[in-house]
Amino acid sequence: MTAETLRIHPDEPEAEHIDSVVRALNAGQLVALPTDTFYGLAVDPVNLRAVDRIYELKSRARHKPLSLLIADVTQANELARGLDSAFDRLAEKFWPGPLTLIVKAGSKLPLRVTANTGNVALRVPEAAIARAVVERLGLPITATSANLHGHPECTYANCVRDQIGDRLDLIVDGGPTARAVPTTIVDLSGGGSSWMILREGAIPTHEIALTLQR
Repeated sequence: MTAETLRIHPDEPEAEHIDSVVRALNAGQLVALPTDTFYGLAVDPVNLRAVDRIYELKSRARHKPLSLLIADVTQANELARGLDSAFDRLAEKFWPGPLTLIVKAGSKLPLRVTANTGNVALRVPEAAIARAVVERLGLPITATSANLHGHPECTYANCVRDQIGDRLDLIVDGGPTARAVPTTIVDLSGGGSSWMILREGAIPTHEIALTLQR
């Protein structure tokens, strides 16, 4: 049975529709919605059964942590520990936007979400629908791409429906995503002044380097 589809305005999300998405997440459902780059799979990260559904659907290795979308830097401070000036500079410059920062996880997050690494990947999305959902839910949501392993990422809701629609509960159709390249991932978990680009994406490496040299 194919998932229900809910159309939401990409720039001015309707409050009643956001409430419907939040109800689905609170019920442990698996939701696909548009982010800054591709459509992502959203669940409540504290609901471990829902988290398991993502790992199963994606055939994702259990040692790989899930990235989380958050509302703002304040929420990052609640979920992480040991945030330093490198984090502050990158967050101020590139959030909201397509930058994922890997930092040390705080004690509030279940080990299954961090894949027992002790780290968590955080991002404040620019996409209005995703931000509205996170703000209304009051919790972060997962954001791994809504596609099968080995298949292309989706920039349209129809692509999600065709690939995995029969394994989801709800697909949010917010039109095409703003970009068709992945987020840039920077690992700050080493602490101090150490940093590492794990994936160059929408934000070029030289922009990260310039920001951290200031």
